[in-house]
Amino acid sequence: MPDEWLDRSRVVRFRFEGRSFEGFAGDSISSALWAAGQRTLGRSFKYHRPRGILSAANHDVNVMVQDGQRLNTRGDVVEVREGMDLSAVNTFGGLANDRARHLNRLSRFLPVGFYYKAFHNKRLFPLWERMFRRVTGLGVLDFSTPHIRTPKRYDFCDVLVIGAGPSGLSAALAAADAGARVAICDENARAGGSGLYQLGGDTARADATRSLLARVRAHDNIRLLEGTYAAGYYADQWVPLIDRERMTKMRAKSVIVASGAFEQPSVFRNNDLPGVMNGSAMQRLIYRYALRPCDSAVVLAGNADGYRVALDLMAAGARVEAVVDMRASVPASPLVDALKARGIEPLAGHAIQEAHPDGRGELAGVTLVKLDGSGRPVAGSERRIACDGVAMSTGWSPTMNLLYQAGTRMRFDDLLQQFVPDQLPEGVFACGRSNGVYTFESRMADGVRAGLAAAAHAGLGEAAPVGVPPEAEAPSLAWPIVPHPDGKNFVDFDEDLQVKDFENAVQEGYDNIELLKRFSTVGMGPSQGKHSNMTALRILARLTGKSPQQVGTTTARPFFHPVPLSHLAGRGFSPQRLSPLHGRHAAHGAVFMQAGAWLRPEYYAVGGKSRIDCIREEARRVRTAVGLIDVGTLGKLEVRGPQAAEFLNRCYTGRYDNMKVGATRYAVMCDESGVLSDEGVVARIADDVFYFTTTSSGAATVYRELSRLNTEWKLDCGLVNLTGAYSAMNLAGPASRKVLSQLTDMDLSSAAFPYLAIRCGTVAGIPVRMMRVGFVGEWGYEIHVPAEYGPTLWDALMKAGEASGIGPFGVEAQRLLRLEKGHLIVSQDTDGLTHPFEVGMDWAVKFDKLFFTGKRSLQILRTMPLKRKLVGFRLAENHSGEAPKECHLVIRDGDIAGRVTSISWSPHVGRYIGLAFLPPDMAAVGTPFTIRLSDGGTVNAEVCDTPFFDPKDERQKEIA
Repeated sequence: MPDEWLDRSRVVRFRFEGRSFEGFAGDSISSALWAAGQRTLGRSFKYHRPRGILSAANHDVNVMVQDGQRLNTRGDVVEVREGMDLSAVNTFGGLANDRARHLNRLSRFLPVGFYYKAFHNKRLFPLWERMFRRVTGLGVLDFSTPHIRTPKRYDFCDVLVIGAGPSGLSAALAAADAGARVAICDENARAGGSGLYQLGGDTARADATRSLLARVRAHDNIRLLEGTYAAGYYADQWVPLIDRERMTKMRAKSVIVASGAFEQPSVFRNNDLPGVMNGSAMQRLIYRYALRPCDSAVVLAGNADGYRVALDLMAAGARVEAVVDMRASVPASPLVDALKARGIEPLAGHAIQEAHPDGRGELAGVTLVKLDGSGRPVAGSERRIACDGVAMSTGWSPTMNLLYQAGTRMRFDDLLQQFVPDQLPEGVFACGRSNGVYTFESRMADGVRAGLAAAAHAGLGEAAPVGVPPEAEAPSLAWPIVPHPDGKNFVDFDEDLQVKDFENAVQEGYDNIELLKRFSTVGMGPSQGKHSNMTALRILARLTGKSPQQVGTTTARPFFHPVPLSHLAGRGFSPQRLSPLHGRHAAHGAVFMQAGAWLRPEYYAVGGKSRIDCIREEARRVRTAVGLIDVGTLGKLEVRGPQAAEFLNRCYTGRYDNMKVGATRYAVMCDESGVLSDEGVVARIADDVFYFTTTSSGAATVYRELSRLNTEWKLDCGLVNLTGAYSAMNLAGPASRKVLSQLTDMDLSSAAFPYLAIRCGTVAGIPVRMMRVGFVGEWGYEIHVPAEYGPTLWDALMKAGEASGIGPFGVEAQRLLRLEKGHLIVSQDTDGLTHPFEVGMDWAVKFDKLFFTGKRSLQILRTMPLKRKLVGFRLAENHSGEAPKECHLVIRDGDIAGRVTSISWSPHVGRYIGLAFLPPDMAAVGTPFTIRLSDGGTVNAEVCDTPFFDPKDERQKEIA
């Protein structure tokens, strides 16, 4: 064939379902298998019926295969590669011996929406849930699949044309000739669209399309993007373009939608058998892959395109046994005359009532019937014809998804029997079949009109009137459906939906198009209704006595075509920040962990010791001597100005206007709903200067939100993010003051430098901001210095502490130490619904302020009874065996009552301790409760007071 996609010099060998096959480079998986005589290519989702090619164009998922680690590969559009090892998805025991095929016989017991009405027995629900998880889902996930990283690209053009068929090519040329920079994309591997395969023996169509393509490729103002589809439409002509390698975020001044139409399958019994396919699918196989789709064919027609299919089949060497036209009368045309000249008389007013399978479940013949005036079969008019192919060509559905997403108002055209644009948004244009224009010459003219208008909108040239004659005949039938008492007349091939499923849904009250979609799942499969939505709409309109315009369409949302998750993820770019002290940690043998965007020491490895022993040794050192931890990952912000205190009063739940210079105060931040979102420490450096910290993971989010609020409130203060500019470390333990006193002349006595104070001075000759805070429950100093001095100060402290047994400690030791003090960690001991009253932070919420973020919600929450409380708990002192883990559930009377948020063995308490959310009636000290383990076993625990260690905080008081 002149325009075939095959490279016959390159044979490609691959496997399918354990058998070896050959194809040519350029073959799709479907075409290569079909050429090799493999007709059954998949199994349907619900009933596991045999399926073959339907659209050959990504408008359905009849042919969806597993390609090694690649899930749900679409056989109609993916090119075969050497060495592919393919298998059909959704089978149990392989394609030929699928054990689930027996579900087809049980279809009467599986009506539409059956899963909404059954399986609600509480005792048996886990059984049903596991069963449905086993029998549903497509593809098998391989967790060893390598991480695929794909780049993103940003691009710009004056005019973006979506669709490179005759109308799209004409639009691109018209816009480019007007001076516009044009990008034209097409989802197919090669441009040209229907102009190169819907010929009906008219080679002039192909010649005209080739001419358009040659001019497009040669035009300096046009970029042709083949194998690239527009996945959605976003505001201001922003369109994501997806190709095999990347996502391109295209911003255009004008967008032309020329993406054609989807051919809709006719509806009759067994219309899903392998061998029954859309007429356009047969034409694609003929002209793209030089493949005769069948030996003997019956063509079911309802428009002029059906006659083109018949002529193309005959040109490919197939016998056309009959052309069955569902219209009561066939309009005269050169196509009809050409068919009659070849000895075929169309059967007007007839239809296919049923397709018949052979022993393998593939097409062997059809039964034809005459239709009466209402479109119903005439009894006694049945006629059976043997054939191995049926071409369905009775109507189209325009690709209006992108137009809807852009905000286009559509109307239903009764002559065309389709929706067409009624009011397009500014900067968006439509042409060709998407615009209700079907004849070849009219499509090209409509493309010129749209191209000139789009260029003019982009400020180039002027729109000019272009005559586009109206269509002489309808391209789609109003009712391409033949009833059958035994059903199996499928509308949605993805979801195995029959006509009776829609009738039952409407009977149960789901008579709105949106409700019908959700109840029946029509259009919710992988092809998103491309081949089914229009027929479903017609059925609903007839059942409710409404017009298609009154019924309307479902909401179109991105994505229009499925987009690989790898493309959405992009390069997998994860900013990884290193502390200024990272080199010092590595030298000490740190084992690093990810903490937000930071790489932090989890613990410091010691030869001959296990991980847990190293962590406990670090914790012991802090409790008995002195330890040093890098806390430079904390968010560090500064607010300056006359209204700095007022700003913090509004952002946090506490009061900061009454703080003294040199004092610090714990800070709790909530969102508007009262949910605890962050915490830290606020220090007052001067009357108009506050320095405050945030959690490590929340630093960027808090800074962004506070910057937004400052812009909104317009207070007289400025906010500075010092997170990267400052390093910080915490020197903690009984010997911490002794170590620090060697490096500073600051007065470190409890009277001069009390708990929760901040002082500015020098340590080892380095300017510092130093706070007396105790997250780990020991006498300690949190020392903040300019980042460039961090390593120097670290070295000085380590040197000064040698005689006291100083050593670094990591995140895990810090978590253990803080747990012993009962201190919570935001996002570990809280979740997206936690408010301060649930975690005992009532004292941190000051309602005597005029306003703070979340105040109104917290006032309401304060009056409501608590649903849960964060409490301390401990296991039995002699507990042995497996211990609970974080997120293990608390069970009471067989139901979930709470969950563990933190737990660890405490060498200083001598037992397992933890924090957990419990209902208030279980939160009293001494209350026993049960924790369920991962293996289903249980462990007994008891609510206890916190802190677990040093409950009177004696270690924060003056020491000798």
